[in-house]
Amino acid sequence: MADDLDFFYSGGLTPPPPKKEKIRGKAERFFKKYLKNRLPDKRKIKSLIAILSKKERRAVIGLALVIIGSVIALPIGYYFKITEAGPDFGGSFTEGLVGEPRFINPLFLQTDSDRDLSQLIYSGLLKNNGRGNFIPDLAESFSVSDDGLVYRFNLRKNVKWHDGKTFSADDVIFTVKTAQNQDFSSPQRVNWQGVETIKIDDFTFEFKLKTPYAQFINNLNLGILPAHLWQEIKPANFLLYELNLKPIGTGPYKFFKLKKDRLGRLNSFQFIANKDYFLGRPFIDSIEFKFYSTEEDLIQAFNLSGAESLSGINPTNLKSLRFPGKINLRKVKMPRYFAVFFNQNQSSVLSDKNVRLALAHSINKDAIIESISGAGFKIDSPMIPEIFPDFEANLKKYDYNPDFARQILDNSDWRDEDGDGRRSKKGQALEVELVLPLKKELALIGDLLKKNWEEIGVKVNLVPAPITELQQKYIQPRTYQALLFGEVLNVEPDPFSFWHSTQKKDPGLNLALYDSDGADKLLEEARQTLNPIARAAKYKDFQNLIIEDLPAVFLYSLNFIYPQAEKIKGFEDTLYGLPSERFANINKWHIETKRIRK
Repeated sequence: MADDLDFFYSGGLTPPPPKKEKIRGKAERFFKKYLKNRLPDKRKIKSLIAILSKKERRAVIGLALVIIGSVIALPIGYYFKITEAGPDFGGSFTEGLVGEPRFINPLFLQTDSDRDLSQLIYSGLLKNNGRGNFIPDLAESFSVSDDGLVYRFNLRKNVKWHDGKTFSADDVIFTVKTAQNQDFSSPQRVNWQGVETIKIDDFTFEFKLKTPYAQFINNLNLGILPAHLWQEIKPANFLLYELNLKPIGTGPYKFFKLKKDRLGRLNSFQFIANKDYFLGRPFIDSIEFKFYSTEEDLIQAFNLSGAESLSGINPTNLKSLRFPGKINLRKVKMPRYFAVFFNQNQSSVLSDKNVRLALAHSINKDAIIESISGAGFKIDSPMIPEIFPDFEANLKKYDYNPDFARQILDNSDWRDEDGDGRRSKKGQALEVELVLPLKKELALIGDLLKKNWEEIGVKVNLVPAPITELQQKYIQPRTYQALLFGEVLNVEPDPFSFWHSTQKKDPGLNLALYDSDGADKLLEEARQTLNPIARAAKYKDFQNLIIEDLPAVFLYSLNFIYPQAEKIKGFEDTLYGLPSERFANINKWHIETKRIRK
């Protein structure tokens, strides 16, 4: 205090330094004086150097460098100890897709490219968190009534459309009612039939169901359209509206520009980060998607540096990648499977269960997994126990046993009567026609099935068909005898559309034309059972029933192979329902990094 008064009365214009600062100043002056008295000055250093030998000089200089390096390294080491690499804004990448988009519109998604681009542009009420669970997206929170009939949603209030308009419950209600309106012919209509929408206020609304539907949550990732841009568009013009290719949504990325060739075909789309994204600005500034006619063209583009990431490729094509060091090879499990579906209405041979049993026991599934480069796993059920472990216990399997298969046929009077290696019964040849998509992977598997079945005396005719012909000529009219094809379950599995008898006709997906009162009852009850344990029990019973009836042979589940640019960080490769869901956390992906405090 005395020092302060002395300073004041002496006419000082600024206050004296605090006591701590005065002590620090004294310490500095002491050490300067101390070091000055004990360290050599420049003249002494020069004299010292002059009397040293060359070897001694090098030793002294080396020692000095070590000391200096240590002094420098100490704070640097400490800096790295208390910090870590974290994401920073900036960077871009190019991804190649097979097939150009048609409608970047959640109500009319047709191609994988449509789904991929829509995932970046639009947001749903909920989204897959990559671990098989749905979490809020546009919804801030939601609740389900005890009877499972009412879903109440509270929406986020900070959401803006890409054009700056405010998102509200009106947009959700408009999207759902458009999906329900048969005049628009949306493929989403089947998922929303009988669902009533009730607006509470601008950010609160309810869905009211007529009956409980446990898997209704699968529908809640539907991308929401901006009502203010779409509500005046008539059904006849809906698919012609320019926003189908220049979309406006609420998602992490905004449409920037597209390029077409001289024939009007889409070459590329460029998206830029939505800086106002409600979950936080994405770290990567821009993404360009380029479109290729075939997977071979896509791989060639990668090899020529025309694309950095590839949208998903056949595992048999991995060896064609020229610079694998440029990518991280993501292998993502998805709830999808491939099977041989038997159409007993088209083949009296296949209506014989013993024939189907022999076919099942003669398939070498290990060879199938080898043919797809190990990028999948064997299955024996439509519920994929490896993904949904609740369905693994006491699962009946048809193990590979060709000798047992031959015995089954012998005991059923299917015999090689003329020694030509082909079986028959009462003049009827044991012959099967197998229809399959015209794809490299499935062609290899078709050849394996033909080899396996012919080894037990079955004549096999393979009929590969391009996907459009396959759909129109075989699947829609159900004119195949046996069909090698894939089906996709949801993250919350619901096999109803694949196996219920009401789904035997197109657009239903019951490809085996399976008709079982017991299975129908279990599928109906499971849908209405809200308790997950009780619901799983019903699906176990369904699983056992369908394996016993053998309307199909379940072969394998194929991982989604995603070669992603090595520079991209933050991808989470766990469990997704569709390939497009790989972008579910794209706002967290990053290329640039910075040091941040731990």
